[in-house]
Amino acid sequence: MTTKVGFLSKKSQSTFLSHSYVLVGFHCLLFTVHQFIFISTVSEVSAYDDLNRWTANKLNAVVVGIDYRLAPQYPFPAALEDCIFVIKFFLQDKVLAEYGVDATRICIMGDSSGGTLAATVVQLLQNDPEYKDRIKAQALIYPGLQLIDTLLPSHREYKHGPILSREMLIKLVCLYVSEDKALLQAALRNEHMPEGSRHLFKFVNWSDFLPEKFKKNHVYTEPILGKLNGSYPALVDSRMSPSLASDSQLQSLPLTYIVTCEHDLIRDDGLMYVTRLRNVGVQVTHDHIEKGIHGAMSFTRAPVFLQLGLRMRDRYISWLEENL
Repeated sequence: MTTKVGFLSKKSQSTFLSHSYVLVGFHCLLFTVHQFIFISTVSEVSAYDDLNRWTANKLNAVVVGIDYRLAPQYPFPAALEDCIFVIKFFLQDKVLAEYGVDATRICIMGDSSGGTLAATVVQLLQNDPEYKDRIKAQALIYPGLQLIDTLLPSHREYKHGPILSREMLIKLVCLYVSEDKALLQAALRNEHMPEGSRHLFKFVNWSDFLPEKFKKNHVYTEPILGKLNGSYPALVDSRMSPSLASDSQLQSLPLTYIVTCEHDLIRDDGLMYVTRLRNVGVQVTHDHIEKGIHGAMSFTRAPVFLQLGLRMRDRYISWLEENL
């Protein structure tokens, strides 16, 4: 039986649509946060409906797909607020009981910019006394995790793609912050960070956190400060860039699964996060897909099927089966 649940946020007065796949004998709950990159012209949750249904059947679980508001009409932090609202709603004991969910087996998953949101939500919940330890696991599939440094080695190596180019990525992420074109131009030059933000660079310094094989012959240079007029608080907000969370915030995170793809512009975001989580003792399973490309797991439905995407999907599901 498939149940489609719609409800209204008192905060935003905006309708959210969640897809709950209710099966006989289910035990776990999986929240999925999908989107190519925050922007309304790119994708919508229905594109992931097949993947969510397949996951629900494979795991014999409840899957809740979150359809959040999109930029540029709804800039940061609208998408995050929507995700938090939906998840907190379903984490109520009476709602979990209604759907027969085992409250000890809850995972939050996100891919691409959905991975950004999933990582942030898990950080916020785990550091909230009311929700601490309510999430058993998180799964981050080729996540984007920072907007501090736009010239990581993977940004340079895959400037023109495949799938996602550096200019496209920066343009879309900047639209999530502001429609000001000055921000875009500064970010393309890696000159967008404000004065007084140098202390944040230690969290995303790839020369410290990237495995040696990915550094190659690249030379680390800091982003340039103070070149951009105007104020953009999101640039220094860890809710926008979850990689900015301190070690003390990261060390309480749950069991984690991270997928990175070799031929992916934002590969290094995930690689650095793996290192930082392991450094503070978080149990991390890291799947690095040598022939992987960004978005591969979204190509598992008609009319486009990628064997690579199907293999990635199967590995992700196997991890959930073993750990959730």
